[in-house]
Amino acid sequence: MRLSRRLQYTASAVVIAAFAAGAAQAQDGPTTVDEIVITAQKREQNLQDVPIVVTTLSQELLEGAGVRDIKDMQILTPGLTVTSTSNETITTARIRGVGTVGDNPGLESSVGVVIDGIYRPRNGVGFGDLGELSRIEILKGPQGTLFGKNTSSGVINIISEAPSFSFGANAELTGGNYDLWGFNASVTGPLAENLAGRLYFGRRERGGFYNVDTGDGPRTLTEDQTQDFFTLRGQLLFLPSDTASFRLIADYTRRDEFCCGAAQIRVGPTFGFINALSVGTGQAPPVTGSGFGPAPGYDFVPFNRTSYANRDTNQQVTDQGVSLEANFDIDGWNATITSVTGLRSWESVNAMDIDYTGADILYRPNDGNFGFAIDQFSQEFRLAGATDRLDWLVGVFYAREDIDRRDSYNFGADYNPYLSFLLTATVPAMFGGPNPGRLRCFTDPAGYNPACPAGLAPPNPAAPIFITGQGVRDRYQQESTTFAIFTNNSFRITDQLEATLGLRWTRDEKELDVQQRNVNGNGAACAGALANQANPNPALRTPAAALGAICLPWANPFFTNRNLTESFSEDAFSGTFKLSYRLSPELMIYGSYARGYKGAGYNLDRVQTGVTPEASLFFPAETADSWELGFKSTLMNGTLLFNATAFWQTFSDFQLNTFLGTAFVVESIPEVESRGVDIETIWFTPVQGLTFQGGVSYTDTTYGNFTAADLQNPARFGPLSLLPGGRMSFAPEWSVSGALNYDRSLGMGLRGGFSLAAKYTSEYNTGSDLLPAKMQEAMTLVNGRLTIGSDDGRWALDLWGQNLTDVEYYQVVFNAPLQGTAFASIPYNPATDTQTYNAYLGQPRTWGVTLRVRY
Repeated sequence: MRLSRRLQYTASAVVIAAFAAGAAQAQDGPTTVDEIVITAQKREQNLQDVPIVVTTLSQELLEGAGVRDIKDMQILTPGLTVTSTSNETITTARIRGVGTVGDNPGLESSVGVVIDGIYRPRNGVGFGDLGELSRIEILKGPQGTLFGKNTSSGVINIISEAPSFSFGANAELTGGNYDLWGFNASVTGPLAENLAGRLYFGRRERGGFYNVDTGDGPRTLTEDQTQDFFTLRGQLLFLPSDTASFRLIADYTRRDEFCCGAAQIRVGPTFGFINALSVGTGQAPPVTGSGFGPAPGYDFVPFNRTSYANRDTNQQVTDQGVSLEANFDIDGWNATITSVTGLRSWESVNAMDIDYTGADILYRPNDGNFGFAIDQFSQEFRLAGATDRLDWLVGVFYAREDIDRRDSYNFGADYNPYLSFLLTATVPAMFGGPNPGRLRCFTDPAGYNPACPAGLAPPNPAAPIFITGQGVRDRYQQESTTFAIFTNNSFRITDQLEATLGLRWTRDEKELDVQQRNVNGNGAACAGALANQANPNPALRTPAAALGAICLPWANPFFTNRNLTESFSEDAFSGTFKLSYRLSPELMIYGSYARGYKGAGYNLDRVQTGVTPEASLFFPAETADSWELGFKSTLMNGTLLFNATAFWQTFSDFQLNTFLGTAFVVESIPEVESRGVDIETIWFTPVQGLTFQGGVSYTDTTYGNFTAADLQNPARFGPLSLLPGGRMSFAPEWSVSGALNYDRSLGMGLRGGFSLAAKYTSEYNTGSDLLPAKMQEAMTLVNGRLTIGSDDGRWALDLWGQNLTDVEYYQVVFNAPLQGTAFASIPYNPATDTQTYNAYLGQPRTWGVTLRVRY
């Protein structure tokens, strides 16, 4: 019987772990496969006893790869992709190619992030300095039985270092390129006979990864994607007896940074208008040649870390919370009651240059009117126990979540002339076209005069245009409550054969209150253009294409003083059935079925069809059905782990959030399928101090075939027309990772070692609309670290680097707002694609030195 069988539920396990933690500070990580313990099924088990695909990242491995947040860990995990977009609060994790685009807080996550037992409601909320880590577990496939809704693709389970009853203190000082400096320190030890504490503080600053051309101003900062944060985390561990434990955690993080600019990767014909209106070129000059687009064609511009933004990109994030985990043993039942209580508050206030150019077109200032806040309370009770044959668990879960999203749009001084340029783009130069002063030709309520754009008649000076300054101030308030009852039970039919049955019932309720406001006279220009649509002479009506450009969601008068209230409640079942058979102590085979559930919700944004606001912002729930067949093997006297699993997943009503260049829309895609194989290996080599961990993920994740009639809104099919039968974005066919860690005594009181981590990813598309310009080619990223220090661990000096080969790659490619059209024709035709494409770039090569001291 493994150790995990004896300690899997008891509070006494916490007691033993707490007293062992001090000794563990001076020891290395696991040295055999049997020592790898995880909590993927909310009880301590050996990794090889759990019939789930789990990548476990030890403290040593995380430190060697320089992991400080959830984005860093992807280099160690095949099949995991983590990206961020317009600011780092908008972070999305994907497992096996499936995740939720994070640009809208109305959409919950497909990949759940759990930190010390507390679920973080959005991936971006879980982004930040993770502090001192014990380990991270990445669970692949639906995990709804034990972790609840919004884990239909998997779970990132993060376990921090607990307080120790042995005194210890450590500190780190880091310096590196891009003006990086960081300091963190922690202290742990006994505060009383049965009370221990741990206190962690972290501070980090870094210059930007982008150089910024500020164009028209008023922005003055010439760098972007900076880092500036501090974290404070305190813990208390109270052990009043051998049968009870309490762990209290409180944390506070503050970020005050500039992020995120974007760089042009392909510039279309609107460049001339941007250039005419901005100081300097306003964006990267186009490269003409044989590329796709109108003759003579527009090729990709050379990779460059110059971003164009005349407005600021502040991000101010506050994250704070407290949690309490309590465990009580019930000796007569051989069981434990566990209570996990969490209270968290998270808020971001942002600024944004919406057009990503040096021209002053459209922006969101840092005035508190753009950002969102999430307040969350959660409570879970579990009762778990074991008999000779049965490991059983029952529990209840309750959560309340309040979202307050604020949105704004401000019209810059160049908005009117730029829109006029767009609308007169086809006017021949001999008639003064394109022209920045003819917008009123299209917004005259009295009627559209076709001679006006051509310069043959003057515009009506009384016709309305857009007023510089704030035009939109919207607020979306959503209250959510979730209640669930769950059970997970493993029955050993024989000594070799075990069956696991789990079931969860969830009731989800949401209420939405929307206040959409046009301010400062906004909407008048569109109203003028709409007014002339009633003219009995069609020639005197503003053309439909011009009407679409004038009446975009942020300029539509039908949103003026619009209030909307919606609510729903739904019940859902999720669960799992697993069957495992141990052919020998070293080899287990298993098969499983799991159903995951991702709740329905509301699109917290302006959504319209034509010029008519959609009556409801609701989108339905997403479900996932997953089948897996695999084996787990322990070889070479317990020093080699080799696991492989084949999987087949089907997602129904997949919640796709996609950017159309002017707005985000949420559409339910009827079906997504993900099939493939996961392989994991860990080798404690015969060479003293040398370990290897790696994996391979082959994934074929594709959209099912569908037509416009299958969508909630058939009018959205055009920008989604490349999806049917296509490979899903961020779903590389191959993902291979490997990490070497070496650490041993060098003699003369010194200790040395190195870490090397690498990940190969085959090509994939970074856009949810699958436009070909958004492809990221295959790449390999490499991180490394050299260490020398004292044999007793009192000090160590690290020389480290990330992205050592300085690979140039895109995180996300997107359509530049108001700068061309990709889907000028359906089906998509590259010859008519005039779109300018921007990209959020991946991290460049970074390097530095870290001094670590420990007492």
